[in-house]
Amino acid sequence: MIIKQLSVFLENKTGRINEVTSVLGNAGINLSAFSMAENAEFGILRVIVSDPDKAYKLLKDNHFGVTLTEVVCLNCPNTPGALSKALHYLSKAGVFIEYMYAFSSGDVAHVVIRPNDINMCIDILRKHSLELMAAHQLYQL
Repeated sequence: MIIKQLSVFLENKTGRINEVTSVLGNAGINLSAFSMAENAEFGILRVIVSDPDKAYKLLKDNHFGVTLTEVVCLNCPNTPGALSKALHYLSKAGVFIEYMYAFSSGDVAHVVIRPNDINMCIDILRKHSLELMAAHQLYQL
């Protein structure tokens, strides 16, 4: 249930995101999900890819600042209130969410979560019979 996510640190200048996607694309690595956050000086591109270990090495070899982070992906109904219910369970158990991002596919919302305690997060979500996406499923999207 633990998914490897890459965080790539980029200067805020034209073409930097394209450089990352070119390196990955030329190596046959597909992006399954991504999020971009920025401030005045740099951005953080968070990506889930088809082969995270290979992507990590490629980006390092091409002089990108990159880290591997563990996240989970919750599958929940793409309906009002479904995410709130899951977040309530985590909050009640004391799980702090550092960040999250989501994408939907029809009736299902896929929510990538970076909690402060990943094992507790998984345990709480499973305890309440919520569906977590396996890493290989997300890597293959």
